[in-house]
Amino acid sequence: MMLARVVGSVVSTRKAEKLVGRKLLVIEPVDFVAQKTDGKPLVAVDSVGAGEGEIVLVVQGSSARLTETTQDTPVDATIMGIVDYLEVGGKRTFAKS
Repeated sequence: MMLARVVGSVVSTRKAEKLVGRKLLVIEPVDFVAQKTDGKPLVAVDSVGAGEGEIVLVVQGSSARLTETTQDTPVDATIMGIVDYLEVGGKRTFAKS
């Protein structure tokens, strides 16, 4: 599981049938403490209604196909949670405003 920030969206008029009606978002992995970019952007299927600017939890690989939204769907990354706050070492490092 990784932490990422939603930075954009993808619009695709032609795609695999199982992806029709699915929201595709561009995410950037972020550091747990500072929430600064920590990797290359990637596309993930949104299964929870996330929006731009939100910090989200993302699963990749075979785990990405285990949500109700993505079961048996050709995906490699799924947003499966929206973060309300983070605590690292007893210190709150992020809180959703």
